[in-house]
Amino acid sequence: MLLNEKQRNFIELCYKEFGDIKEITRAQLVKVEKKHKVSFPQWLVSNKDLKVKKGLFKMPSGSDTDVEKPNTMEKVVKPTTEKEAAYIVSTLTDNVVPNKDKNFVSFGNYPDVKSIIKSNRFYPVFITGLSGNGKTLAVTQACADLKRELIRVNITIETDEDDLLGGFRLKDGQTVWSNGPIIEAMERGAVLLLDEIDLASNKIMCLQPVLEGSGIFVKKINKWVTPKSGFNVIATANTKGQGSEDGKFIGTNVLNEAFLERFPVTFEQKYPSVAIEKKILNNTLKSYGKSDVKFIDKLTTWADVIRKTYFDGGVDEIISTRRLVHITQAYSIFANKMKAIQMCTNRFDDDTKNSFVELYTKVDAGASADQIIDQQKKAELESQIESNDSEEDDEDESESI
Repeated sequence: MLLNEKQRNFIELCYKEFGDIKEITRAQLVKVEKKHKVSFPQWLVSNKDLKVKKGLFKMPSGSDTDVEKPNTMEKVVKPTTEKEAAYIVSTLTDNVVPNKDKNFVSFGNYPDVKSIIKSNRFYPVFITGLSGNGKTLAVTQACADLKRELIRVNITIETDEDDLLGGFRLKDGQTVWSNGPIIEAMERGAVLLLDEIDLASNKIMCLQPVLEGSGIFVKKINKWVTPKSGFNVIATANTKGQGSEDGKFIGTNVLNEAFLERFPVTFEQKYPSVAIEKKILNNTLKSYGKSDVKFIDKLTTWADVIRKTYFDGGVDEIISTRRLVHITQAYSIFANKMKAIQMCTNRFDDDTKNSFVELYTKVDAGASADQIIDQQKKAELESQIESNDSEEDDEDESESI
């Protein structure tokens, strides 16, 4: 038995209303008719093959029709527009609660982020900080610990309204409306994570009403979406939305001030302390069945020196916590410390890489962070004195001429 589009929509509404039913009563048919303002299915009640007894009918299913019952993977509703879409589709799996990371160690803004998510309030959060310092991980692990659904969107300059809200897609030869991540998060009461928000263009301004917590009108399907309780928006960025003044984060943009004002709080994420970082790296190495406390101690000391030098303007690159995890993972594979460090610093230019490797050899030889920094300052001072002396000599020669 083949059904036309209207008949198929009616059957889908019945399944949506009453679940996985085999039979349906006339009263139930009337309820669907009145609730959804659709035509009564005279075609069904007049079909002798579907009639069980007076007032009771078989639901067209299985071999009787090509209609598929909706499941938790695909929510099917009658379209709210005269467009060619047959139904609205959700492509997400049942459970979007992130998995717990057994190597995770709480630090920085994690407790505050977790408290906001736990409150179940709509309270948008903006998290800024250098690359690889655990911004995204803090959000995912807070949701994992609280068993809250999380929908993550990686923002780029190409991200537009269709990517965020949804659009028309082809499915089984039909044009259907497919919900975007924002609509999904709103309807599920999930936490929406907008990763690398400072890479966005002005197209992100379509989120203005979402950030006000009042819902959004999806004009393409003529539908008003109201956020379910628990829905919240968290954005991460390497900058504060003012662009990258030093040019380090190429591609970041200046975000609209009105857009940024809709985030009540901004957390500045710093790199973890040496003690916390040791726990993270020891956990990582332990997860691969290995242990090397001395190597981890030297790695964290090495990174600490580089960061202090970076913030003093001495170097242009930095060793992030994520980079240290990469080195630890490489060491667990190759069982060679210097090889792991060299492989994971190859991404830097040759001068930077060589200076970082040389610095590690000093740490490996037993030099402390303070000793190395004092040596660097002394060398820098001597270099400055030599430069000044050279300039004075040039001036004397010029005057004598």
